[in-house]
Amino acid sequence: MAYQHKLAEKLTILNDRGRGVLIRMNYIKKACSDSKLRPSFLMDKAMESAMKYINKKFPSIDFRGSSVSSQHASHGPAVHHLVPSNGTRFCCTSHTRFIATIVCRDHVYELLNTIDACQCFFNITVNFDFTKSFLDLIVTYASVIIMLSRIDDKKVLVGMYNCAHEMSNGNSEPSYPRLGQMFLEYEQPLKKLTEEFGPHTKVNKKWLMNLKFFCLNHSYYSFWVLCFPVGFLLCHSSLNTNAASQELWKMALRSGLYLTLIRDEVINIHKFSEDYFDGLKGYSKRVADIKECREHVVTNCGAIHREKRHFLRNAVKELYKILEDEPGLLGPKALFVFMALSFSRDEIGWLVRHSENVPKTKTPEDYVDSQIAELLFYMQRLRTLLAKHNSVIQRYHVMYLAQFDSLVINDTIQSMYVCPEEESVLMSSFISILSALSLKQVENGEEFDFKALRLDWLRLQAYTSVSKAALALKEYPDLAKIMNMTQFHTRLMDDIDGLLVEAADISILCYYPRVFEKMFTQGSEDVAMQRYLMAFPMACTHFNQSCHDMCPEEKRSLKLCVTFLEEIARQTCTVVLEICAEQCNLNDQLLAKHCADTISRARNKKQKKQMPKKGEVQKEKPGTESQRKDRAIVTNMDRMHLTLSELCTAFSHYPDFTVFNHIVVPAEFLLSQLETRLTKTIVRMANYNQTTHEISRPSDLLAGIRAYTASLHSLSCYINIDMTRLVKCVLLQQTQPLDSQGGQTITTLYTNWYLEGLLRQASNAVIIHCPTMHCFMNQTIENERTFHAEEFSDIVEMQALAELLGPYGLKFLSENLMWHITSQVAELKKLVIENMDTLVQMRAKFDKPETMANLQKKLTGCENVLKRMTIIGVILSFRAMVQDSLGDRHCPFLMGPIECLRDFLPPDSDVKMTLSVYELASASGLPCDIDPVLVSAIASMRTDNSSSEEEYKLTCLLLVYIAVSLPVLSLDSNSFYSREYGGHQNNIHCLTTAVNQLSAAMFTVQRKNIEQHLKEFLLVASSTLLQLGQNSERLEAKNRESIYLLLHLIVEESPFLSQDMLESCFPYVLLRNSYREVYKTFIHTLG
Repeated sequence: MAYQHKLAEKLTILNDRGRGVLIRMNYIKKACSDSKLRPSFLMDKAMESAMKYINKKFPSIDFRGSSVSSQHASHGPAVHHLVPSNGTRFCCTSHTRFIATIVCRDHVYELLNTIDACQCFFNITVNFDFTKSFLDLIVTYASVIIMLSRIDDKKVLVGMYNCAHEMSNGNSEPSYPRLGQMFLEYEQPLKKLTEEFGPHTKVNKKWLMNLKFFCLNHSYYSFWVLCFPVGFLLCHSSLNTNAASQELWKMALRSGLYLTLIRDEVINIHKFSEDYFDGLKGYSKRVADIKECREHVVTNCGAIHREKRHFLRNAVKELYKILEDEPGLLGPKALFVFMALSFSRDEIGWLVRHSENVPKTKTPEDYVDSQIAELLFYMQRLRTLLAKHNSVIQRYHVMYLAQFDSLVINDTIQSMYVCPEEESVLMSSFISILSALSLKQVENGEEFDFKALRLDWLRLQAYTSVSKAALALKEYPDLAKIMNMTQFHTRLMDDIDGLLVEAADISILCYYPRVFEKMFTQGSEDVAMQRYLMAFPMACTHFNQSCHDMCPEEKRSLKLCVTFLEEIARQTCTVVLEICAEQCNLNDQLLAKHCADTISRARNKKQKKQMPKKGEVQKEKPGTESQRKDRAIVTNMDRMHLTLSELCTAFSHYPDFTVFNHIVVPAEFLLSQLETRLTKTIVRMANYNQTTHEISRPSDLLAGIRAYTASLHSLSCYINIDMTRLVKCVLLQQTQPLDSQGGQTITTLYTNWYLEGLLRQASNAVIIHCPTMHCFMNQTIENERTFHAEEFSDIVEMQALAELLGPYGLKFLSENLMWHITSQVAELKKLVIENMDTLVQMRAKFDKPETMANLQKKLTGCENVLKRMTIIGVILSFRAMVQDSLGDRHCPFLMGPIECLRDFLPPDSDVKMTLSVYELASASGLPCDIDPVLVSAIASMRTDNSSSEEEYKLTCLLLVYIAVSLPVLSLDSNSFYSREYGGHQNNIHCLTTAVNQLSAAMFTVQRKNIEQHLKEFLLVASSTLLQLGQNSERLEAKNRESIYLLLHLIVEESPFLSQDMLESCFPYVLLRNSYREVYKTFIHTLG
């Protein structure tokens, strides 16, 4: 008879299905109560009247009846609105799941009646799996009913679905009457459950009473003891008649205040029980017992569990240390590992439930544990240890099963008096399966599967636990004992993950995010706990274990895990950058700019000058911070390094792990944070102020970056991350106009500053270009200077700038410089067009002085042309300084081949090929005859309307314009050539660079001969300048010699002109006399 009922199979299936239904009910409740998940139609004002009407009339909602015709008229449109809405799908899904609850209830009733009819025997120490499955079924079913009663919108959902169905199909939904009746019956769930379990009171009482020994001795104590309140409420009559029942019931009530239904849904078991017993006669003493137990819990439970957690932290840590050192002990001591995990899991669950609902107590700190991270961490380490040494466990237990369990089972079976055929077949199969095991299977990596054996053992328990069984299991406790032990051993062989889910699942944390985050915050504030912080994101790997196939939409994101990892990375990054900032400050003290004060004090001391007064604080020397008389003195750097080592230890434990099918790499979060923060720090170190146009010197910024980089590389000593790649990535981003986040970089900042701060003042001759010292310098004027130009433009600063910006950054700088040049060229072309007729005549008659003198009077805008050409020259001179500083620091092994390629380029090469080679050479910092960037900029100025002949004519006339305008420069008193600076005080010596490079670029674009047109320029300029010497009394003759030198400078810098060409049109004696004249006025001073 027992074989036909298939009790084992039904219990297995119903338990899984019951849990799925319970999760579905929880999801519906959450979807209806959470504003983010709540369907929009439930919040629609237009639906409010219809929902009230359905709630009021539920389940008797008759839209066709005459008695409700007026209600139909008023509420009908709102209900009709439901059919096309997006809420239809949610209503259908909810309705289907409510029906599944009815189906599940029917199957549970049927199975309970069958078990009651069979008078099954339950003893947790004998038929463990059978009893546990039955208990799970009772608790799950009761939880489903209680959960169903908590769904406030269930009537609205089912009522709306039925209304929509009736209006669409003309008849009511078939299962609607049963659903409506069930909802009404379970409005008071405990009362109805008690009535339903009335016929099964005897069975329930039996399994509740025989759990006493198990509760006091088993690792699942907390789980089982929390099941007693529900069980005794279902058969509460025994509480008044049986003292043992009362003791067990009180023991359960003293264990805690809250009982978990599912996820974060809990019941206050004392209030729940008290409310129920208040409505029953003869239970006043039980109500008093409940109040007494509640007082006991509030007074003592917090402290008890606090001490339990304290004990477990040390015990689990010691267990892990022992097993890590001797992993071979995992074989015989595996049970102790699962016991430790189970105890820890129960304590964490208790703390989480009660932290969310802290009772009024004098010691609320008992419900706060800032050291929970350590317990979580060692739980995870034990899990990792079991997974790592799974083969050790298998080797031990495969021999145990084959050489001990199988033999004991065989001996036990042989001593049995009665053994029916079905039971004999099952037990024989146990022996044959276990006896066939060998060590070679483990060595060969074979996968074990004992699920069939465990199911057969559950079947055997069911067959032998009915009242009229030929073989009664309770008469053979030795067989039950060895088979229960064998079942555990087989799970260690093929289902260790399943055991871990049962014993160490902490997915409850997923459903208490506020408590979980609070635990993390408390742990992160304690330096001693920071090394265990990785336990929090690792705990997120448990969350997928709580999912069920019957509710696939209940998905949890990576949000919690990512939040924890980002916070750990943020804290680590903060400490790292604070250490870097401190090291940067110490490094700054060693820079040469601070040595003046030290030298001055040493000189005063040597000369025995007056020492500082007592009130004056003397500046400490670099290195003073390292002097320490007592090692017990802890400095700020000590604390930061300790914090860093603790945080980095957290990263070192787990290189990667999986959460919801996503592989998470903690170190990448740290690298990402470091990249973002370091990028912002470097930009902040530049100290750019757009209002005052202030910025740090490139050399100071470079020194700071080097200090940061050196400190960052020391991070590799703590954690295995590629700091070189990170630093290169960050610095490479700084060579671009924008970083990966779209923020400004030092390339943009320095480009803007040099354009707006230095070159703008250089264009107005407030700052002069100094070829002798290869820098820009301030004019010695009385106006207040905001900065010293030479401190930002000398060779050291330009080299620092080139190293900071690199070839990519300098390319961006060059492009911005070219934009300013092209705007000046455009204005120059306009001036040429305005004076085109005059310039054409001057080009043709430059060798006729009288004609030229008359044409010169007609010419306008000469000062403007020279001013714009000077600006172009200043910009190109600055660019040349930066390019020269680029040098071979970035790619020294490529410089030789690039130089050879540039120097040995055939003269008759194609223009495109020539420009390509020059572009490569220019990017490497090598000077070129033709500037490829300038050529590209000039070429981009051409429009579709302009013809090549017109552009060529404008270029030729522009050179004539410049040449005939040179005498105007002698009128300016600042046109004097300074030997000290190697140039003119109004920067007109930059005209030489402008003329050479601009003409070369423009004629290259137009595919014309550069040398021929420069010769023409030289002839016109020479003829014009020679007119200055005709009358020494004229005002133009004042700085005549300085202007003459411009011709020599143009020829000297030009790769296309030579001294012979100059002498053919301009007497060398004039140049010699000019140099002598300007050098005579130079005053030598000896400091």
